Amino acid sequence: MASRPTSRSSSTAPTVQGHARVRAIGERLILPLPDEASAQFPSRGQVAVTGEVNGVAVETVIEPDGRKGHWLSIDTELQQSAGLHDGDTVAFTLTPSATWPEPEIPEDLGAALSEAEDLEQTWASITPMARWEWVRWVGATKNPDTRARRVDVSIDKLRSGKRRPCCFDLASCTDPELSKSGKLLEIE
Repeated sequence: MASRPTSRSSSTAPTVQGHARVRAIGERLILPLPDEASAQFPSRGQVAVTGEVNGVAVETVIEPDGRKGHWLSIDTELQQSAGLHDGDTVAFTLTPSATWPEPEIPEDLGAALSEAEDLEQTWASITPMARWEWVRWVGATKNPDTRARRVDVSIDKLRSGKRRPCCFDLASCTDPELSKSGKLLEIE
């Protein structure tokens, strides 16, 4: 699938550097970015970035915390490569990127898209940024019935020509494991 860059050029985007403390919420590790770092990003919502965390290259999307800040998800690969643990203070260098990485499509949405063969071209024609929004919207609930409805509604909306989901706050934290009422859970 071809990527379409967003309108913001990475050549004009500031490189954001700093230090932050790795935090655990349940089983997950995240890197909440300091307020002064988050303030430098071009959006209070998701931002595609490239850079380094503790010297390990990253190409990812930082997530909004619902409080005008951002956080970075630490997956198993980054955790192992950078030797990260809860409480570690790490150095980061992140630059907003015009090119968004492809999101990981959850199984339920992926299965629905596979069954909807008529949407193959539509899904491929929307930007990776828009695909991230669909994935966020589907995943922004703990309720399995609501999630199933959102998968069905996604297919219907895509069939009717919608290229993005609507009606959710792009600056809110939508990961139900890590948030409550659109805000990243407090970390002590």
